[in-house]
Amino acid sequence: MPNVLRRLRRTPALRELVRETVVRPSDLIYPIFVGEGLSDRQPIESMPGQFRHPVAGLPLLVKHLHEVGVKSVLLFGIPSSKNERASGATTKNGVVQQAIKAMKDAEPSLVVMTDVCICAYTPSGHCGVLRGNEIDNDSTLPLLSAMAVSHAEAGADLVAPSSMMDSQVAAIRCALMQSGMDETAIMGYSAKFASGFYGPFREAADSAPSFGDRASYQHDPANGRHARREILQDVEEGADILMVKPGLSYLDILREARELSDLPLAVYSVSGEYSMIKAAANCGWLDEKRIVLETLTAFKRAGADLIISYFAPEAALWLNES
Repeated sequence: MPNVLRRLRRTPALRELVRETVVRPSDLIYPIFVGEGLSDRQPIESMPGQFRHPVAGLPLLVKHLHEVGVKSVLLFGIPSSKNERASGATTKNGVVQQAIKAMKDAEPSLVVMTDVCICAYTPSGHCGVLRGNEIDNDSTLPLLSAMAVSHAEAGADLVAPSSMMDSQVAAIRCALMQSGMDETAIMGYSAKFASGFYGPFREAADSAPSFGDRASYQHDPANGRHARREILQDVEEGADILMVKPGLSYLDILREARELSDLPLAVYSVSGEYSMIKAAANCGWLDEKRIVLETLTAFKRAGADLIISYFAPEAALWLNES
């Protein structure tokens, strides 16, 4: 009996005709590091091709993203000074607040998302307020809420609390409503794991913990059922978008999140994933374009609607060529 499966693989046109999974440039979200007080962009050594950007350089970057079809960004701020109160996170003239305004002025249609976490704003590098050497979850919630409100007031379309404090989505939703910013959306870091893939990011954002680690407030990589509970909690607390982070090692969690909820679902292809692909490509061990497009397709096939990727500008160009 002839093998009928090959019939629809025979030509490029037939393969395109029956293609089940399609990635579009508009599905991509580009993470951007913005440094306070910078006069020029600074290369990030462990992430070749990525930079810490000055606020003044953002309009040109935004215009390029618009040209290639990337319509959304996720901002991470790097303040010029840190303190235990994380005061740079909530000031009206903070680096992220300035960046939001600069981007919106340059391209009003751009969807601007902001990271809501204090790790880059405190000397400890931890994501919550400290009580001794322990994280005080409940004392952190008002600070995260104030940070989210300040971003919304500066013009952010969406806030993304990566701090992983319990009840952070509920606290931020309440604060946004009380401040009259209830139309600002929230992307929950619903399944963020305590992963070894974050190393390059911590150099980029200058946010490595000064002691210990973040395992007490991020998911254990071994615990899928625990992640399910947090995903459902974010839904209940009012998240508008759910997220799984990292991406490639957690495709099973991504698929499970898709089955748990009909909310839009994002996946964060993190710094370590980016740097591994870059390193292998630079050694000539793999085809960068092919591998990037294959991994983006894997995220969509597993259930993601949105993909946060450091490859977004290049990937958009490649997608436009195909």
